Amino acid sequence: MGKELSEMSLEELWELFPIILKEHNKEYKEWYQIEKDNLINCIGKQNIKRLSHIGSSAVWGLISKPTVDILLEIDEECDVHRLKNILKNAGWCLMSSNDEPMKMVFNKGYTPNGFAEKVYHLHVRYFGDHDELYFRDYLLEHGHVSHEYGQLKLSLLEKYRHNRDGYTEAKTEFVRKHTKLAREEFGDRYLPQK
Repeated sequence: MGKELSEMSLEELWELFPIILKEHNKEYKEWYQIEKDNLINCIGKQNIKRLSHIGSSAVWGLISKPTVDILLEIDEECDVHRLKNILKNAGWCLMSSNDEPMKMVFNKGYTPNGFAEKVYHLHVRYFGDHDELYFRDYLLEHGHVSHEYGQLKLSLLEKYRHNRDGYTEAKTEFVRKHTKLAREEFGDRYLPQK
């Protein structure tokens, strides 16, 4: 019998779960909606401030990892420990967690045999003004930038196929530059109302 994911080293996990880029799948939107409904049912609407489809799979036509990224924003009064248990019982696996600022990332669809058919990353944060929302919107509004981002990702694939951290870091300058432009263009679009 093989190792459990929790017993694997980072290098073993990167080997089992390489960076894969695929053409946009029209079903990503449906996958998001199904999981959004599941999250509302298990967490309860009272604990959710906003749910958003983020990442490249939220941008029509953009090449992406076949992963649906979801941003779950919660109220600061939410019991984070209880939320972790609810998500764990709903099949989510905690990948990383920070306290200041509060940020948790869960996944679903990672198995000891590789990726499942549907793969999700769930980013949990307090309700706020998050860069991912601005970057997504900028790519949706500016097709030439979305295309440029897709080309960048393709250029990084061979070098970083088995190094997720390196792949993410290599995209950081592009993402920061265009997030800054998005904030200039869109203003306080996602700033919570007082």
